[in-house]
Amino acid sequence: MRPRPVLIAVAAFVAVTALAGMAKREEITRLLAVNALFEPDRIVHNFSNMGTMFHTTPMPLAAHQAEPLPTAPRPATLPPGLEDWIAARGVTSLVALHRGEVVYEGYFRGTGRDDLRVSWSVAKSFLAALFGIFVENGAIASLDDPVTKYAPALSGSAYDGASIRNVLNMASGVAFNEDYADFWSDINRMGRVIALGGSLDDFAASLTERRAEPGAAFHYVSIDTHVLGMVLRGATGRSVPELMAEHIFAPLGLEADPYFLADGTGAAFVLGGLNMTARDYARFGQLILQGGRWGEVQVVPENWVMEMTAESAPGERPRYGYQWWLPNDGRPGEVFAQGLYGQYIWIDPRNDAVVAMTSADLGFLDPGVQQDSIEKLRMIGETLR
Repeated sequence: MRPRPVLIAVAAFVAVTALAGMAKREEITRLLAVNALFEPDRIVHNFSNMGTMFHTTPMPLAAHQAEPLPTAPRPATLPPGLEDWIAARGVTSLVALHRGEVVYEGYFRGTGRDDLRVSWSVAKSFLAALFGIFVENGAIASLDDPVTKYAPALSGSAYDGASIRNVLNMASGVAFNEDYADFWSDINRMGRVIALGGSLDDFAASLTERRAEPGAAFHYVSIDTHVLGMVLRGATGRSVPELMAEHIFAPLGLEADPYFLADGTGAAFVLGGLNMTARDYARFGQLILQGGRWGEVQVVPENWVMEMTAESAPGERPRYGYQWWLPNDGRPGEVFAQGLYGQYIWIDPRNDAVVAMTSADLGFLDPGVQQDSIEKLRMIGETLR
């Protein structure tokens, strides 16, 4: 699969829309940004400058910014052959921690340490961590509650009857086409909703078809994560960026203020729109490695960290927890967050290692690429032992 046919189709859509006078200038500008988002000569720049192209929701944290991560007295060297892999996979940043200290840090393709880089679906794992705080404090009574209890706008949609647990496991049963090469796929229709300033809540509520009963089988549905955001907003009466900033980022401390992309109503694009520095992605990975604890503060409940990173989704493959992936070859303790185009946070408890990686990998869907990337991230962890 390749995004290229999508871009051609989007360009045609933009031209028709402009000629018909159906969109405002700002909407056309965002559609043109979508059109050029993955262009080979622009993708690296775009992934570090998403806030210039889309609606955003900032999270100012100046009062809570942290000291830089400690640097190990003896930096690590990359395993042999890794430089070639970095070049081949379009890696833009790589930060490796061992025992909480930076042992390797590299920036590539003209990017720098201060870049705020788009997470894509790595953001799903951040939302899962936040979710557990509100399960623990009782704002969400039970994972077996129906999502419509907290997001009544979904009544009558394909989500009606799905439990929160089903949605955390990507087992909502909702029919959703995630083919980036199909202009009319659900994932690309969702992208146009964002570009045109529409409502993702309305988009989720408009989905009426199921492919399976809730809880029957794992099926990766990105809009499921938006539904989890709707549940959090309904349970707390607050926005996800506010909750994330207060309950995770403030106690964790970040080196730079992050932001979320947002739809036209201001709702955060929680399923893939988080933008942070590579060092702060690594910092979050270290938080999870430490069982949700940072210094003297239990930021995320330890029992929730264990639950969300354990294999629980129905079906044998892939291995999935609550918005977290586990490698299919079953190495004990390993878990990772993953986003399209090669974004990763790799957590390796056996070697006390975390590796955060961002990329602009146009070949991320090629056969074997994902497994090869996992093996390389694992190799880095093994080197640090």
